[in-house]
Amino acid sequence: MTMSPPPGRRTLLRLAGLAPLALAARGAGAQAPLARPALPQCRAGTLHLTIDTGWGREAEMIAAALQRREVRATLFLANEPTARGDTSLGPAWAGFWRARAAEGHAFASHTWRHWYFTGDAGPGRVRYVNRRGKGAEMLGADGMRAELTRPIAALRAIAPEAKVLPLWRAPGGHTTPNALRLAAAAGFHHQGWTANGFLGDELSSATHPNDRLLAQALARVRDGEVLLMHWGVRSRREPFGLVFEDLLAGLQAKGFCFALLPAQDA
Repeated sequence: MTMSPPPGRRTLLRLAGLAPLALAARGAGAQAPLARPALPQCRAGTLHLTIDTGWGREAEMIAAALQRREVRATLFLANEPTARGDTSLGPAWAGFWRARAAEGHAFASHTWRHWYFTGDAGPGRVRYVNRRGKGAEMLGADGMRAELTRPIAALRAIAPEAKVLPLWRAPGGHTTPNALRLAAAAGFHHQGWTANGFLGDELSSATHPNDRLLAQALARVRDGEVLLMHWGVRSRREPFGLVFEDLLAGLQAKGFCFALLPAQDA
């Protein structure tokens, strides 16, 4: 059984660099580990698991492992296409998110459309681009607020009591100065992940098979890491969900506890 530390002051350090080696391509959101006091039962430290929506193919498998290992995660929501042929915040997923809320997971925004922020366009405006090349917009304050609050509103409609943190994560971890300012003005603090916390489930399984990713995470993860993964990634042929419970078990065996992210850098 995992033990979560009691609430208290937590320091969220600012963005601190890019992911190393093969993970560098996904280092845009990398940040320094969170500093937290260690508890005796958490002899190796405390980790913060975060899960982005993604393709959803292994969602039920991953959720079952979380429940068996009694791990609570912070779930970043976007309305992305899924393996079911719908979108992740559509009606067919209501029961899934309702169950996660009941289990005590926390939620945060990953934007509604999961487009990419690619640059600033004058004061108070940011370019927001469909990564599939099917559209682009310039968002101002109102547009950014709508993009960040819409996934939370969808969650509230199906799980009113869900724990929601005032955090957001930019798709791909790519931010701009204006995107960060506009989001902060709307009440959202940006949350990346740590370099060692990038679990690699977005990488090709041909070059990064599950056994390699599992061994790498167990060797690299340290106290305070913010771990990043998804409910399945469409392009990956060997689902990372197949070794996810092995990862949790291995980290717990090392003496790590899991905790929800702090609401902000307080």
